[in-house]
Amino acid sequence: MLSAVQEHPHADTESLIGLVREQLGAVSHQAVCDVLRVLTVAGLVRRIQPSRSVARYEARVGDNHHHAVCRSCGAMADVDCAVGDAPCLTASDDAGFKIDEAEVVYSGRCSACEVPPADSPVPAAPTQRGTP
Repeated sequence: MLSAVQEHPHADTESLIGLVREQLGAVSHQAVCDVLRVLTVAGLVRRIQPSRSVARYEARVGDNHHHAVCRSCGAMADVDCAVGDAPCLTASDDAGFKIDEAEVVYSGRCSACEVPPADSPVPAAPTQRGTP
């Protein structure tokens, strides 16, 4: 299971079940969920669940990186902190908390979704109407 997460960062549970079944044969959904929970609690795997998304898993732990998520296809990519070790840990108001982790999710469209398909028609230039 750990190797599947390492080889397929940001995979969801269903994808990981398929990957594990390719390697081991029959394995239950519950067994995969249990192993993912144990790996997460042990700190070997990080569980990520951006808004409007199923939970995903990655083996990149121990640093304070963030994620960019495509609104169209759901693709996810790691995004390192912009400046310094962890500038996002300095909140404008910590509300009395000792903050040691921040989770930032950038949303937008990935480059594959931003590019129009090659076979899509190019819109014609608008024509002017009126006197010649």
